Amino acid sequence: MSTNTESWGSRVGLILAMAGNAVGLGNFLRFPAQAIQNGGGAFIIPYLVCFLLMGVPLMLVEWSMGRFGGQHGHHSTPFILDTMHKGRFWKYIGVFGIFTNLAVAAYYCYLESWTLAYVWKSISGAFNGLDQAQVSSIFGSYVSLSDPANPGQSSAVPIVFWLICLAMNTYILSRGLSGGVETAAKIGMPLLIVFGIFLAIKGVTITAGESGAIKDGSAGLNYLWTPDFSSIWKPSVWLAAAGQIFFTLSVGMGTIQCYASYLRANDDVALNAMSAGWMNEFVEVVLGGAILIPVAVGYFGIDGMMDLMRQGGGLGLGFRTLPYLFEQWGDILGVVAGVFWFGLLFFAGITSSLAMGTPFMGFMQDEFGWKRETAALGFGVSTLLLGAPTVFFFQYGVFDEYDYWAGTFSLVVFAFVEIILFAWVFGMTKGWAEITRGADIKIPLLFKYIIQYVTPLLLGWVFFASLPDVWKKITNEEIYAQIAAATDPAVITGLQEKIVYVNASRGLLLAVFLGIAFLVRVAYLKRMREGRV
Repeated sequence: MSTNTESWGSRVGLILAMAGNAVGLGNFLRFPAQAIQNGGGAFIIPYLVCFLLMGVPLMLVEWSMGRFGGQHGHHSTPFILDTMHKGRFWKYIGVFGIFTNLAVAAYYCYLESWTLAYVWKSISGAFNGLDQAQVSSIFGSYVSLSDPANPGQSSAVPIVFWLICLAMNTYILSRGLSGGVETAAKIGMPLLIVFGIFLAIKGVTITAGESGAIKDGSAGLNYLWTPDFSSIWKPSVWLAAAGQIFFTLSVGMGTIQCYASYLRANDDVALNAMSAGWMNEFVEVVLGGAILIPVAVGYFGIDGMMDLMRQGGGLGLGFRTLPYLFEQWGDILGVVAGVFWFGLLFFAGITSSLAMGTPFMGFMQDEFGWKRETAALGFGVSTLLLGAPTVFFFQYGVFDEYDYWAGTFSLVVFAFVEIILFAWVFGMTKGWAEITRGADIKIPLLFKYIIQYVTPLLLGWVFFASLPDVWKKITNEEIYAQIAAATDPAVITGLQEKIVYVNASRGLLLAVFLGIAFLVRVAYLKRMREGRV
């Protein structure tokens, strides 16, 4: 019997939690890099088109699916999908909605722990007096688990911060939706926005000649949003825009369905979905576009910023470069900026990782009668075990493999299948009735046809267009090309070892997926014995 009696305490808390689910590290680190690499201001055109034709429809669909499943007592995608159509395989498609969250949380919590560690480094003065190369080397030492002060020796500090983040996630989840997740969102999201506004204002008002800056902050803003229309018709730009929409809105994961499953029968899904979605867009486009690039361009110029971007993308700029630049603002303001920057990244990270824990917890509570605290602990332990390889073998590409298969490919697969289920199997007539039931705003009728025709076609295009890259990944084409080009035996040996770890990580992820599918099968047989099917 299910022990799941959760509910949201307020609409504001729900919207903030759902926005927190969407707002993540990618809003501040990935979006600016994607925009610059894909046409600058021109990128916003395919980005907004994908938001309107894929992002908004998928949010409406997933909120509606979640509320529909919740009325039947289901709080995770396997049986939410099964409720929408009694087919043998839909529940197993729903496995993606648990697997993706568990696998993404496994490496995301480690990434989240970097931000917490860098808050502490900013406060403790770890970057004082260091040049940019030295600040960059601190990050390299951190992810390789080595002690920057004692080369050749390992450091337990990254592991400690990782365990702290896992413990925080587990504890907050054990407090439930209203007492844990909602409270964290009510604290974290306002602070994130306040920190972001402060840094955005400071970034765009940098003045050339002051504190070592060589350009005004507005130069970076102008560069970011100056359109390169020659790139707008490239398929790669549209794929990048679609990928960013998936990444930023957390669609195709199963978290939205889980959160929405705790709504009441006539709670508004339309207004809630739009509120959370547009809040995410404000954070990403307005704040995310006004911090990283303007600050980097202000101190390194456009060419220097582009060199740094090529070396490590937005992630590299955020951790390897900004701490050094903040130090140029003075002892006090430098610490404040560091705390605000890594603090907002931490809040963006933890509100997302908390959402990733709820589908697993909902499934174990619904199907196996686990208590909330036990389910939270089960998620914490699972994330610990599954995430350990991303921590200890980061240098071998395990982290990147998790990110690609769980955080990119699986999202596209699940979103493509769920839109087909909703629009063509469940039926668009019933589906539109679900979307509009209890709505406080009027959704244009045009979206009914976008959901039924346009979104599936676009998702199908994204899925099939990505298959060549998927095959290259499976065959390790890039790594073998590096081996063929290498002349140093040590480099060749390192790349050969990387292939072993990469393949092992894929095998582990596949085993986790099959393990969850087995649990779904066990739960289904249990339902049959209890006469609940």
